[in-house]
Amino acid sequence: MSRRYVGRFAPTPSGPLHFGSLVTALASWLDARHHGGRWLLRVDDLDPPRQQPGAVDTILHQLDRFGLHWDDTPLYQSRRGPAYADAVARLLAAGFAFHCTLSRKQLQALDNIHPGPAVAQPPGPDRAVRLTVPDGQVCFEDRIQGRVCADLAREGGPFVIRRRDGLFAYQLACALDDADQGITDVVRGSDLLASTLRQRRVLQCLGAPAPDYAHLPVIMDPAGGKMSKSAGAAALDTARPSGALFAALSCVGLRPEKDLAGAGVDQQLAWARAHWRPEQLPRGRRQPPPAFLRPARD
Repeated sequence: MSRRYVGRFAPTPSGPLHFGSLVTALASWLDARHHGGRWLLRVDDLDPPRQQPGAVDTILHQLDRFGLHWDDTPLYQSRRGPAYADAVARLLAAGFAFHCTLSRKQLQALDNIHPGPAVAQPPGPDRAVRLTVPDGQVCFEDRIQGRVCADLAREGGPFVIRRRDGLFAYQLACALDDADQGITDVVRGSDLLASTLRQRRVLQCLGAPAPDYAHLPVIMDPAGGKMSKSAGAAALDTARPSGALFAALSCVGLRPEKDLAGAGVDQQLAWARAHWRPEQLPRGRRQPPPAFLRPARD
């Protein structure tokens, strides 16, 4: 019997959601609803210095205004410290992880591409914990990007799962949260493909199953760069959500009729659910911004 679909959306509260965030959330939500599954919300508030005051409430309000309602209570990474600490302890005890004071650059300078045993140190202050990586290429099949492979040993080597300042790293937290929440399918941007390979390594070492993945092309900004909060992408306009949602429908492979542009979000989402076909998800690693985000020409 096949497992029941459980998807998720996991924004970082470093600022409000922008159009690229909407495209990802919409595709993830539609895919979950299409498969009769659940769609969970997780707040990746793992790194306090990167968080913007009030961003969590803003994100929840934005999702609500765009009709993307989640199932169950949101999960906050900031409340998951004991679970992350237990996972790190298990990985250390199993020999998959080691304490280290060397930087990534220093590790890459070593002749040994698997330096874990050679540089491992006893527990102590100001030490990161790194996860070992296997020899050769590791691969997985992505629903959009096809077969994705990388040699983790040569592309960064052992990676941090607990930082030197004691904060838990994104790769560990994301992987463990997916496992503990029973996530079966992850729909997110192609900029996270490298993270996916590392998160799958975390899950492998923990003996947990990995979700199926679908990495969408990243929406580019009008200047040709990746649309992101750090690059100053404009926040979604919650006062007039229909226009952005209509544009987002085209970015996830749908072809809405023009008369749908003036409809409310509930009507647009109902149309999208009726017409959603996962095989129509756009291919590639990036896609240009929709017309409404491009500056008008004189």
